[in-house]
Amino acid sequence: MSRIEQQIWELLEEYVTAEGIELDDVEVVGGGQSRLCRITLDAEGGLDSDRLTRISPAISKMLDEADLFASPYMLEVSSPGLERKLRRPAHYTKSLGREVTVKTADRQTHKGNLESARDEGFTLATDDGNLDVTYADVTSAKTVFRWEGK
Repeated sequence: MSRIEQQIWELLEEYVTAEGIELDDVEVVGGGQSRLCRITLDAEGGLDSDRLTRISPAISKMLDEADLFASPYMLEVSSPGLERKLRRPAHYTKSLGREVTVKTADRQTHKGNLESARDEGFTLATDDGNLDVTYADVTSAKTVFRWEGK
């Protein structure tokens, strides 16, 4: 997590928690006039768009008053969605038992069920057997949504 992402986390966590919502992730991408501040929130049972719409102005106001950005930025407040990015160890723990796709630093892509998550890495059950991966080796990871119609 970058320095500015950590500052945003510290700024928002208490407020979001008081609202009965979990601060799931903070991501700042881009730079200059095209900087995007992405805040991901989660809650037991999920979050609907109405609740996200109600909390977004307060988050925007807190960020503006803290004056953390040197230039204008865009704010995106959302929930993890059906196919969530896995960026923090807590994301892996929440996704145990789900199918995930993982890209590693050696440019390989692995797909399988997330069997376990630890402080330093996780185990993926693939068609070729279990694969232990450290978080440091992950370049991107996300859960896979499968539509299972009847």
